[in-house]
Amino acid sequence: MTAIMRQIRKQILTIAGLLCLLGALSAPVAAAPGIVVDPFTGVAASGYDPVSYFIEAEPQRGRPEFEAQWQDVTWYFASAANRDVFLRTPDIYAPQFGGHAAMSLARGYLAEGDPRIFVRYRLKLYFFYSVGNREAFLLSPDAAIASAEANWQRFSAPGAAP
Repeated sequence: MTAIMRQIRKQILTIAGLLCLLGALSAPVAAAPGIVVDPFTGVAASGYDPVSYFIEAEPQRGRPEFEAQWQDVTWYFASAANRDVFLRTPDIYAPQFGGHAAMSLARGYLAEGDPRIFVRYRLKLYFFYSVGNREAFLLSPDAAIASAEANWQRFSAPGAAP
């Protein structure tokens, strides 16, 4: 092997390694099955307090001093009282579908929901990928939820791929 061929081989291996690293860093983070977490902080709901969606006019950012673990994921809360309420009844306050976008699921694909684009419907919290998806959901929420629930079961089955 000539020196030029060795140099080319080294460059190709370096580029391939960097591409693999880039792919690993850009992959979405899924800590517990189905729960979307911030890829930089590892916190669910991008740090928003899930209880605040139900008791405040606008969702509130949680604070690290009021964090809790649920389903092996860190959640932040605006107060100790909100944290305690969540830990007693997380199924009421946690976003549906682990924070994945409800309308995207209804359409058959997984997308991370944006905690700033949400709907409270029938005492449940739903996140959406875009305002357009939220508006589409609101046209027929019961049908969208039924479809999303069926697809959620399919995506969250053992060995399922998104």
